[in-house]
Amino acid sequence: MPKLKREAGEARATDFVESLDRGLRLLQTFGRTASPMTLSDIARAADLPRATARRILFTLEHGGFVASDGRLFTLTPHVLTLAGTYLRSNQVVAVLQPVLDHVATAAQEISSLALLDGDEVVFIARGSPARVFTTGLEIGYRLPAFCTSVGRALLGRFDDDELAKRLKAMRRGALTPQTVTDPKLLLKAIQSDRAKGYSLVDREAEPHFRSIAVPVRRYDGAIVAAINIGGHVDRVGMRELVERFLPLLQEGTEGVRDKLL
Repeated sequence: MPKLKREAGEARATDFVESLDRGLRLLQTFGRTASPMTLSDIARAADLPRATARRILFTLEHGGFVASDGRLFTLTPHVLTLAGTYLRSNQVVAVLQPVLDHVATAAQEISSLALLDGDEVVFIARGSPARVFTTGLEIGYRLPAFCTSVGRALLGRFDDDELAKRLKAMRRGALTPQTVTDPKLLLKAIQSDRAKGYSLVDREAEPHFRSIAVPVRRYDGAIVAAINIGGHVDRVGMRELVERFLPLLQEGTEGVRDKLL
């Protein structure tokens, strides 16, 4: 992705808009609780002076992003326009959504699309068979990259030295008794997955869930995303993941390679 270029002689400090950074940080604090928050709660959560938080909240309220009864503040549905703009403008989502729908229908299991964001994966699209209504990961859901099939497929984009540094530096808390947390073992697993072209994770992110993922490559071979299929361990066996689900994922991702720039 091209980086923004500075004009000649422009001071580096002028590139940073502190008020915007504070406003975005304040917006993120609302995701930490399902309850309305007071001004003091928000200021404390965002690590901002109370007066600064007050000005930002009134600005967001004026823009329709925040509502208040005079004491408590909540986000409004207008905030979803930010996420909607991202999803509508994201080429990967536009190209892969038909693939997810086809894969989910053929496998009769949920198929998801994920991107790497720091040390986490964020799910940005999914396909669901007609019989599934409430199960599966929601759009925007996050999980640690090191213990998920999509995460390991995405981490395979880094060379071995960079991968080793990332694995050592990231938090690797066990989510289940099966979660592999040793960075050396994870390095070997991701190297092996990279060579095979897919990643299979069994009950490491969730105690009763296993999934298989393949990387999504753009026209030049670079990994830009990953898609997976998973299911409950009582319903989906390891052999079925490889023999039935993997070909569906591989066919779908290979078919879109030339469409991703």
